[in-house]
Amino acid sequence: MAALLTKNAPGPAKLTKRVLDAKKPRVDRYFVWCSALPGFGVRIYPTGRKVFVAQVRVGRITRRVTIGNFGPYTVDQARGRAEEIIRGAAEGRDPQREKQEAKHALTVAELCDEYLDAARAGRVITRFQQPKSSSTVAIDEGRIARHIKPLIGSIPARDLRRTDVQRMVDSIAAGKTAAIVKTKLRGRAVVTGGAGTAARVVQLLGGIYSWGQKRGFAPDGQNPVRGVEKVRGRAKDRVLSPTELWALGKVLDDRNGEVPSPVAATRLIALTGLRRDEAFGLKWREIDELGQCLRLESTKTGRSTRPIGKPALELLRSLPRQDGVDWVFPRADGKAPAQMKKRVAELFDAAGLTDARSHDLRRTFASVAADLGFGEATIAEMLGHARRGVTERHYVRRSDPVLLAAADKVAAQIAAALATSPRSAEVKPLRTQRGSRGETR
Repeated sequence: MAALLTKNAPGPAKLTKRVLDAKKPRVDRYFVWCSALPGFGVRIYPTGRKVFVAQVRVGRITRRVTIGNFGPYTVDQARGRAEEIIRGAAEGRDPQREKQEAKHALTVAELCDEYLDAARAGRVITRFQQPKSSSTVAIDEGRIARHIKPLIGSIPARDLRRTDVQRMVDSIAAGKTAAIVKTKLRGRAVVTGGAGTAARVVQLLGGIYSWGQKRGFAPDGQNPVRGVEKVRGRAKDRVLSPTELWALGKVLDDRNGEVPSPVAATRLIALTGLRRDEAFGLKWREIDELGQCLRLESTKTGRSTRPIGKPALELLRSLPRQDGVDWVFPRADGKAPAQMKKRVAELFDAAGLTDARSHDLRRTFASVAADLGFGEATIAEMLGHARRGVTERHYVRRSDPVLLAAADKVAAQIAAALATSPRSAEVKPLRTQRGSRGETR
């Protein structure tokens, strides 16, 4: 230890409050080392300030770690901290590096910001091996800003514990983050919270930590969301009945001149089972009339080919096409697809279907297909579900005529239900009690 002492330092002495009180400042700073605990000492400045330090050797490197000022720290408190540092160095840990890492460690909010930056740049990959879509990233941004950051954002990411996450879940479930948030000039977001929202926020936070651990932004070890109690959301089984389809079809007919694009998009979803974003973002070059299918370039599960029935194809042929515009449902300036979510919701509300939305049409499409006797593999192909098993990925291949015939039958059945009141004509009933077949994702 003698080699570690500065030239102007006095000899070792047992550090006590009396010894430190007796030490006077000099022109230059100097050290007083403890004889009872080698490596523990105090640095005395010309101003009279006295700072406890621990000096250790890590490999071939000497580290001098500041503990704190004499006064706020008692001698016994500083000695206890010095013992921890010396013990850690003996185990091969670098105390100075650990201190710097702790000082600059990311908070949960900063970890979330790193994640969002990567997601916006397309560097966060989903379970379908595709970059997260911009719409999904926007949802993530809302959950982070309105739930995660207000509740646990200030906690260092390395210190987050399951108990912290559990308190966040309980707060969201209890509605403590409920608010009305201004989003745009005239827009607003109604944040309700609840058990379902809490479960989705926990799922997102777990994904953020897994992503961060692989890139050194979060500490290795068990994910802090593991073991957190949450309410698992029940699978939705809302399917439109023949009467409800007719009511919606009547509104679509009445509003066609008023809001043609939302009307056509809603009808297209009903006739094809497309996801809302797939229908809204459809491009003209993705329509294969000869093959009677849609060749979607980017979906939740990647590139996807969907057979469509003749009613859907006739609908697409009837839509106006603008020169130089890629999208079937373009924005006013033609540079992006139109945002029609609210307009489509208004159509459902006008039909008295306040508890139903466009994804329920996708589920209805699957229900009709199941009622017509088509199997799970055929329905999955029509809906664009990801193939999960080895057999499904590599061996199940329905021929085009089989899929086209299925798409024709389902689309014709739904088109008839949209156009004909079950009170005035006999229409084949649609199953309203859902089983495992036809469930959508």
